[in-house]
Amino acid sequence: MIKAIHFEKIRTIAVIAISLLLTLIVIAVVSDDPLRTMVVFLTEPVSSVSHIGNVVEMAIPLMFTGLSVALLFRANLFNLGAEGLFYFAGIVASAIAVHFTLSSFVHPIAAILAGGLTGALLSAIPGILKAKWNVNELVTSLMFNSILFGVGLYFLNYKLRDPQAFVNASYKFHTTAMLNNLVPGTRIHIGLILAVLSVVAVHYYLYKTKWGYELRMTGSNRSFAEYSGINTTKVIIVVHLIAGFLAGMGGSVEVLGMYNRFQWTGLPGYGLDGALVALLAKNNPLSVIGAALFLAYIRIGADQMARMSDVPAELISIVQAVIILLISAEQFLKFWKTRMLLKEAGIRE
Repeated sequence: MIKAIHFEKIRTIAVIAISLLLTLIVIAVVSDDPLRTMVVFLTEPVSSVSHIGNVVEMAIPLMFTGLSVALLFRANLFNLGAEGLFYFAGIVASAIAVHFTLSSFVHPIAAILAGGLTGALLSAIPGILKAKWNVNELVTSLMFNSILFGVGLYFLNYKLRDPQAFVNASYKFHTTAMLNNLVPGTRIHIGLILAVLSVVAVHYYLYKTKWGYELRMTGSNRSFAEYSGINTTKVIIVVHLIAGFLAGMGGSVEVLGMYNRFQWTGLPGYGLDGALVALLAKNNPLSVIGAALFLAYIRIGADQMARMSDVPAELISIVQAVIILLISAEQFLKFWKTRMLLKEAGIRE
């Protein structure tokens, strides 16, 4: 029996295959040595331990933001505020890492929790506006991204900046606050474990608890959920709190795991990339891991391709654009789904 969930998986695989095929066609057109360039793009990310480490390192923040956005999308909330929350939580975690002296066990926990709680509280603002007054969450979240970036940049320049540094960066973190590496020869850090645990926890929350059921019902049909006795106002606020905590946790983990001082003078882009990860994962928490690894894989492949061939790394934007276009196109492969449903029902054409 062909189920809807199986169709969505096949549809996602088809989208990825078409995107990669178009990328290879473009490589064949623009490269002087297309075969070698294709091989570099497809195989270089797994050609060494360090390159595999690069893929996993890049996937860690994508898992956090992808999970955050997937939860909001599952509640039918088109909120893109993870970008600003990710950045500002990194500022908060950096302040803890710079100005506090704690043990090597407590320090990173305190910094990550501070970043996560900051993300949750800030995310609650557009959540309350949406739940109470039906204010468009897309508009408020995008506005908050700009506000949080501006405020965060102020704190970086006037509260955290190291005047001895040659760049606009904070003082160095205390070593007790930095996350330990897991794999020698790479920068894969403990944040990977935290990301996977977060995925499992969100999956359990979404599918094994009554609160997760209420969230899914609210996302499917808010009016029906209210008629059924679900407090949708509470659901919307709570999902914003959880999503904000995840995005804030991701920003904190990324800063403490990959840097020795805060040095983002622009939004890092992981929040918007999280929306692409959520789309690829079809808002399924467990699928976020694979989606994040795939996006990281093709980006590392594009970076290596730019270093070792005559094709620029910006080519990867083609893959991302086609993925967004096809996944958001409701009619893509709909004819095939209709045929399968008719076949299941025993209806002959």
